[in-house]
Amino acid sequence: MRPEDLLTTTPTAERLAEEAARLPEPAPEQVESLRRLLDASQRAPAETEWPPILQAPRSKKDSRYAEPPTSHRPVVGPMLVTAKRAFRLAFQPFINEMLRKQVEFNEAILDSLALIYEHQREESRTQTAWRREVMARLAALEQSAPEQTPSEQVPSERAPKGRNRRS
Repeated sequence: MRPEDLLTTTPTAERLAEEAARLPEPAPEQVESLRRLLDASQRAPAETEWPPILQAPRSKKDSRYAEPPTSHRPVVGPMLVTAKRAFRLAFQPFINEMLRKQVEFNEAILDSLALIYEHQREESRTQTAWRREVMARLAALEQSAPEQTPSEQVPSERAPKGRNRRS
């Protein structure tokens, strides 16, 4: 074989069609099995609801707005609450601008986590489908294998040669 034979160029559509025509027809049960496997592993439509594990962080992603001010002090408490509200009202535009990048980061992280979560679920579904398929193939192989008598069975690996053991 020459090195030039190993190099390939992009095949034409006609050449691919010719090569595909040379392939043997698969058995109908194999085609149906593959079709069922592909249907089972097909990507499910994206869910509109966030995963339960990300619900709480999603509600807290916007750090620009705090809970309404409160105070546990009986006498000075109402004045502190009023001062906190006035401070918030006066400086909210500055707070928003200071925390804008943090909010964008939080949103990006949550979107990434949701995407990872969805990919993990998809991989899990695919793994389950493949596992079922492999188990079905294994069961079919076990059923089709002829029963061997003990004299016909292949001997297991011999014990390594070593020192004589005393009984």
